[in-house]
Amino acid sequence: MWNESFYLDFVGGDGAIAGFVRIGLYPNLGVTWWTTAVVGASRPLAESVAYDLPVAGGTGLVLDSDRFNVSAVVDAPLEAMTVRGTAPAVIHLDPAAVYRGEPGRPTTMALDLTWTTDGTPYHYVLTTRYEVPCSVHGEVTVDGERVEVDGHGQRDHSWGVRDWWAFGWCWAAARLDDGTRVHLADIRIPGGPVAFGYLQPGGGRVQPVESLEMTEVLGPDGLPEAATARLGPVGLDLGIEPVAFGPLLLVAPDGRTSRFPRAVARFTARDGRSGTGWIEWNQPDPPIAGC
Repeated sequence: MWNESFYLDFVGGDGAIAGFVRIGLYPNLGVTWWTTAVVGASRPLAESVAYDLPVAGGTGLVLDSDRFNVSAVVDAPLEAMTVRGTAPAVIHLDPAAVYRGEPGRPTTMALDLTWTTDGTPYHYVLTTRYEVPCSVHGEVTVDGERVEVDGHGQRDHSWGVRDWWAFGWCWAAARLDDGTRVHLADIRIPGGPVAFGYLQPGGGRVQPVESLEMTEVLGPDGLPEAATARLGPVGLDLGIEPVAFGPLLLVAPDGRTSRFPRAVARFTARDGRSGTGWIEWNQPDPPIAGC
């Protein structure tokens, strides 16, 4: 399960459209994971997912197989990255249909988006991973509808073993209305939870997160209805309201599953500031007794 992962998300300036792209390269398995969604408060879920694409040569960031024609380019390290191309997709009126294995209505998706660094890249202390706050510009086309994007987002780049079924986590990144960037990661390893993240005031320095108290209220199908986060020592308390979901159902070779609800959300600080961003939870099956 060693992988090199590129994760990129965006929220349109008014929050009416949002989405994410992930390209996960698994060279020891000989496959590339492509998981992409476009959502919005008044939009159905459009999702493009494949877990068995070949690993391309070079950087591996070219998908050219069975109607996939996508390329991702790091235009300048830690400064800009572009994703362009087309891919098959499906439309779901109910995001939980993904968990039920329903096929959805076939369509196509096209992306032409550039993530430009808008803040200070943050390197995790304990693992090989960069989190980069960005502005995002370009366009997406879903089911024949073309929409311009002028907003913000987050991208990350990581290397290492990623076992989606070993333990849970919660990850989030947002931009508040005063320009403050926030990132948090609550890694829920049994007996030893770990927190990562930062607070970046507009034009200010990076303030690392050293502690994190995270709670969520689960609704039907395990889709969280609300969450709270208390970040220390930066002194930020957030209320988080998921607006639209792009969930995934991850199935291990031995049949274990992990539900992966990812949502564009509204973030509200206790002091009244607010903003938008993305939040995700990894919800693996409970461990088998005795294992």
